[in-house]
Amino acid sequence: MKPARRRIALVGNFLPRRCGIATFTSHVYSALNAAIEAPLVDVYAMVDPGNRYDFPSAVTMSIDEQERAAYRRAAQRVTAKNTDLIWIQHEYGIFGGPAGAYLLDLIGATSLPVVATLHTVLEAPNADQRLVLEQLARRASLLIVMADRARRLLERVYAVPRSKIAVIEHGVPERGYIAPSAARQCFGVEDRKTIMTFGLLSPDKGIETMIRALPRIIERCPDAIYRVVGATHPHLLAREGERHRETLQTLAHDLGVAGHLCWDNRFLDEEALLDRLAMADVYVTPYRNPQQITSGALAYAAALGKPIVATPYVHATELLADGRGILVSFDDIEATANAVGNLLSDDEQRGKMAARIYDHSRALTWDRMARRALDLFKGLDIGMKPAPHRSHRSIDDKIEAFA
Repeated sequence: MKPARRRIALVGNFLPRRCGIATFTSHVYSALNAAIEAPLVDVYAMVDPGNRYDFPSAVTMSIDEQERAAYRRAAQRVTAKNTDLIWIQHEYGIFGGPAGAYLLDLIGATSLPVVATLHTVLEAPNADQRLVLEQLARRASLLIVMADRARRLLERVYAVPRSKIAVIEHGVPERGYIAPSAARQCFGVEDRKTIMTFGLLSPDKGIETMIRALPRIIERCPDAIYRVVGATHPHLLAREGERHRETLQTLAHDLGVAGHLCWDNRFLDEEALLDRLAMADVYVTPYRNPQQITSGALAYAAALGKPIVATPYVHATELLADGRGILVSFDDIEATANAVGNLLSDDEQRGKMAARIYDHSRALTWDRMARRALDLFKGLDIGMKPAPHRSHRSIDDKIEAFA
């Protein structure tokens, strides 16, 4: 008799919500369904305040972030569907309550095994952040992180046993390599040496540093163009409109480089995004947060074989090791200009770096990531379900005050 397929409850943001976690969770869902031993997957999608989304049929239930009772209803639905495992995509800011503490209601109301992928692990959490993560770690059977440094932080800062942690790097799309000049010709774009950054625009992306570096880059490569691809972050847009983008555009004008910038202010579907990324000769990720453990944009650039110049945030430090990219100091205009200029003017170096990062990323595709996760899940004793976990009294007090 053929064994019954396992059922997984996948909890997190989901497309068409516009954010990196939604894209990640949607890819995880697709990769799980495409696996050889595909489980049944029910998506429980988070909804931020003031928004509603036209979710696909994959979404079993949406959860209003700030409605505490919705988390308990989700737990009831999970249990009623004879679920075997809950897999949470955890990030601060997508669950309600202090530091996302409402999530503890969901996992505390069921005895099912819990796996959590941690998209952020803070080295210096505040009291609420620490308490929530410690409670989540205590309740979970397995924590998945995407960088070795995150594993070390869990051990050192949160006292999580190593046996409870697995490192699975950020997934990437499977796409053949295409030379940037060929991609530009294919899509009818002017054949100029192209620098690119993509992702939701916000101040922590460090675009200002790259714009300030452009005059020196153009001195060495007069035809260079810098393409900034992506819409303004929805939360920033709600607070201040396009003020940040307009400030950057004014800076480019004042420096005399506005003619060397192209702004693509749209949230693109993945195929359109990858088409644009294929046209880049050099990808630049000048982020300002040294603790950033994951970057989907960085992973995608690696997947397409882009020579990368990055600041030394956690994900970049690990992914670009062994000559797979170039690291420059945070907000260092001169170092950024030198690194990008050197790559644009040296076809041989650029080609070697492209080959190294492309070859490395073949092991990181979404299907391989999903297979690694499913193999780990086999090691969890689904039949031995722990008793429901009660959240710590201090967290309960904070939640009541928050509500």
